[in-house]
Amino acid sequence: MNSLPVLFILILIAALPVVLLFLWYNFARCPISTGWFLVFLTGGGASMFIALLLQALIPSPSGLSPGGGFPGAMGPMVFNLFCRIAATEETSRLLVFLLLFPLARIRGEDAALRGSAAGLVAGLGFALVENASYGASDAGIAVLRAVTSAPLHGACGERVGAALAGRKEGFFPALIRFLSAIAIHGTYNLMLRGSGIMAVMAILAALCALASSILSIRTQIRNSEACLKTN
Repeated sequence: MNSLPVLFILILIAALPVVLLFLWYNFARCPISTGWFLVFLTGGGASMFIALLLQALIPSPSGLSPGGGFPGAMGPMVFNLFCRIAATEETSRLLVFLLLFPLARIRGEDAALRGSAAGLVAGLGFALVENASYGASDAGIAVLRAVTSAPLHGACGERVGAALAGRKEGFFPALIRFLSAIAIHGTYNLMLRGSGIMAVMAILAALCALASSILSIRTQIRNSEACLKTN
């Protein structure tokens, strides 16, 4: 099953949400230009390599099941899924945003909207690169992740972007947004290690998180348009 045609198909599946998001942003007049859309998409893809570097600095806990299922001791697995994987990947996105947000001048009244929108783009960029790497090594796993990881990373990226963009409104609300991204990501990882109903729940969790992010951005766009009309 590991072949170039399969890998190409998986990349197309992972790229479809990016195309749909780009069309929606243009239709909804989201305040992110095409140029910055591509910059944040690339930055999100690059953040995967930052995450790999951070993960290399954290030793893998012992006691994990070699078969990929639930081990007898939950502690090491929870640490690995939530801290070593989810936390490092969300932190890698945060580091990229710390560089790109000032360059994109994400500040002022529409900072929260632009931060959320940029975060969603970056999350999809991360998923695009991640799916390509999984497809090159194990196409069987990549098929499931191609359907679920894009919504998951997009939703988490939106929350991290919103946390950074809205940090001046309050440290604790921003921290809660960032921690919520780690919690959602880690829970998804945990459910994905199960089978049957647990895998289905992982897909539903990823889709629900994405739907929440899209609704948040949509509401902010409408509020921004309403503000412009009244001023």
